[in-house]
Amino acid sequence: MKNFFKILSVNILIVLTTLSLIEIFFGYWFDENNLGPYVREHRMRKASYIVNYEGKSYDFIYKRNYHAFRGADVPLKDISAVIMGGSTTDERYKPDKYTITEILNKKISKTKNDIRIYNAGIEGQSTRGHISNLKYWFPKLKDFKPKYILYYIGINDQYANKGLRNEFQDGNILSESYTERILDNIKSRSIFYDLLRKLKHRYHKSDKKLLYDFDEGIKKYKQNNPEFLSYKEFIKNNSLEEVLLKYKELTEVYTARIDKLHAETIKMGSIPIFINQLTAKGFNNSKLVALNSSLIIHCKKNKYHYIDVASNLEGKLDFWWDGIHTTPKGSKEIADIIAPQLIKIFEDTNK
Repeated sequence: MKNFFKILSVNILIVLTTLSLIEIFFGYWFDENNLGPYVREHRMRKASYIVNYEGKSYDFIYKRNYHAFRGADVPLKDISAVIMGGSTTDERYKPDKYTITEILNKKISKTKNDIRIYNAGIEGQSTRGHISNLKYWFPKLKDFKPKYILYYIGINDQYANKGLRNEFQDGNILSESYTERILDNIKSRSIFYDLLRKLKHRYHKSDKKLLYDFDEGIKKYKQNNPEFLSYKEFIKNNSLEEVLLKYKELTEVYTARIDKLHAETIKMGSIPIFINQLTAKGFNNSKLVALNSSLIIHCKKNKYHYIDVASNLEGKLDFWWDGIHTTPKGSKEIADIIAPQLIKIFEDTNK
């Protein structure tokens, strides 16, 4: 019996030593480009959705790849452009082909521009979170050198100054729990855990379906909210200067972040392009009016590349299924505004 336990102990020791050596030599423990505990919620994610829209049902799988971009894996060196933003950029609640990103890609593919945009949207992120991405996410991606970074921004910056919200809570790129941070760090550096996640991400098919009824959402929103107010109608009876003055403190913080994003993007060797956005309230939301307008004024003043969706969008309530997130119809309308101006920027900067 003693010999048995002795042999067992030796075998266990050999196995543990072998596993440890494999971890040390093949894991990512000393890799300076390892993401560590960051972007914890957004790498190799997969979820099944069923969405009801205009009487039809859409069953699809939402995926984020190994490097946390939406969609399938792609060599980082092949990424020529990314779009950053919050949930209105991520658009996880609809199939890829109905997202603003993919509609833009379809339009761009018909031009001479050899550019494809990859979706880097993260739910809940404001410009504060995007700055964190440029510090903790993108620099860790070897061979990642996009020519363009698009920022589809504004909605989440209404809330970015709340005291409880820091750069890591903004999009949940880092756990607030110290224990979870340690575990996330170990998981991202372990070769065995990494291989298991890759296998699960590739082959696992979840039976869990998350259902979103766009038709019901549109119906409820219409019952309790006013019609969309366009820029043309807003400017007839309102003073933009008064709105900007009212939210001066908010817009100063916002434009300071825009400057930070611009500087850090240029430092990466990429060209930043800023795009504003609206909810179903349109110009009825004075705080968002201030953010959108200050962005355009600031970009014009500093000669930043920008696209003014807000002032050009003639919205309808069925462009959004919950007042904030767009339906396929809304995404197409927004992409139709962005595309020609974006293509022109591509052409002007590729001369």
